[in-house]
Amino acid sequence: MSRDHGRLSPVKVEFYQVLTIVRRAIGYGVLAVFLTFIIVIVLALQQRPDLSLWHQVRLHEEFEADSGTNNFASYLTKEGKLFAEMDREIYQKSPVANSADASINRYQRGSRTDPTSQVVNWNRTFVLKNENPVAGVLLLHGLSDSPYSLKNLGENLHQQGAAVIGLRIPGHGTIPSGLIDVSWQDMAAAVRLAMIEISKMAPGKPIFMIGYSNGGALAVQYALDVLDEPKLTMPDGLILISPEIALPRVAAIAVWQGRLGSWLGMEKIAWNSISLEYDPYKYSSFAINAGDQAYRLTQHNDRRLAKLEGTDLLKRFPRTIAFQSAVDATVSAAHLVTRLFNRLPPHGHELVVFDLNRRAELEHLIAWKRRHPFDELLECSDKSFDLTVLSNSKESVKLSIRQRRAAGGYQEIPTAMEWPDDVYSLSHVALPFAMSDPWYGRGENGQLTLGNLALRGERGVLRISPQDQLRQRWNPFYPWTQEKMFQFMRLKSDEGSN
Repeated sequence: MSRDHGRLSPVKVEFYQVLTIVRRAIGYGVLAVFLTFIIVIVLALQQRPDLSLWHQVRLHEEFEADSGTNNFASYLTKEGKLFAEMDREIYQKSPVANSADASINRYQRGSRTDPTSQVVNWNRTFVLKNENPVAGVLLLHGLSDSPYSLKNLGENLHQQGAAVIGLRIPGHGTIPSGLIDVSWQDMAAAVRLAMIEISKMAPGKPIFMIGYSNGGALAVQYALDVLDEPKLTMPDGLILISPEIALPRVAAIAVWQGRLGSWLGMEKIAWNSISLEYDPYKYSSFAINAGDQAYRLTQHNDRRLAKLEGTDLLKRFPRTIAFQSAVDATVSAAHLVTRLFNRLPPHGHELVVFDLNRRAELEHLIAWKRRHPFDELLECSDKSFDLTVLSNSKESVKLSIRQRRAAGGYQEIPTAMEWPDDVYSLSHVALPFAMSDPWYGRGENGQLTLGNLALRGERGVLRISPQDQLRQRWNPFYPWTQEKMFQFMRLKSDEGSN
């Protein structure tokens, strides 16, 4: 080959030079668009309400996995110091409410939603002992919640003879900033201490873990840990309520928002939402880190379950029952099947699903396909778990219980339960609360509750979002749900419990 063939003609040289310039221009253009997008997002986030004391103060007495607290008594002692610190740093530095202003700020002493003014502050860990317990039960609440969310269930379990611990998960029950630095490992370490304690409170008796939302993920994580560490106490059963089994990837991407805020020194950007703190037992504001830790926990569980799938080790996983709304907007009901129940070998597991209200008047208002995926699961004969679906027809608001057993067989049982006229579905947050709950229930007889808060007026005026107001907060089928849990634990039911 001659040298002339290895040389580029002037035309080709000019072409490649132009192409290089165009590529650089496109690259700079994309970078400019990206930076502009980031600036617009940052400016929009900075326009949100100003941060308050409870968003900015960091409490130093919070439990951490490496804090040296190695038993449950020490955990409670540290929790006491934490709430004393919160009193000094928040309540004593906030104006005291008076009867005239009718404040609903939970961090204002004397307000209508001040949890410290209640006989019991249910934001704190509670322990219900029995001299001769029939079982031990550990209750694990959800993300941004508090022990109050499972308080009613805990009291009813105690009435049936169980010893109960309602654990306050680290980062919760105090101020929203508690979720800025907490890790899921801190949460898991606290669960271990509580499991050791509940085992001591009910020696030789069945031990159960009841996990709501993120608490469900922590219960699964603990059970998986026991498979590797036999010295830990394996629970005899898991009861999962709206369990956090899989979360959308947006939860992982959102962490970069928090990091960006840290790099730029803009504290507001570390928050997914900044809201009025009007709820006495749940944060209204939500830190980006909280979603990130929840995502990391679910990913951790998913990887371990995938690795153990089909092995003999997973046969030791405790008997599990889960309660789930079919239209949960926080966690995926379908992923509860694919990521958990499909992986578990036969062991008496059961999934209970509350379908949406199918009555004819709602048919054209609901943006949901008529045939639900769980209808197909009811027809499957190769599943290793029982499936129970509570649903109604277009002609009636009364529920039927449709069951498909792992061992084979299908049955449909009519019930006296029926949908309330103004409820079209349950929600992620509704399942653990009874209609009579004083804070999240229906609020009959003129009682104002957060579960029946529906203020009307022009949009964009209130500091409480319409989504929060309209989301279903209580379970019209709570008595049946609780009875189902008691049957699972083989505890005697009390018809008077609600």
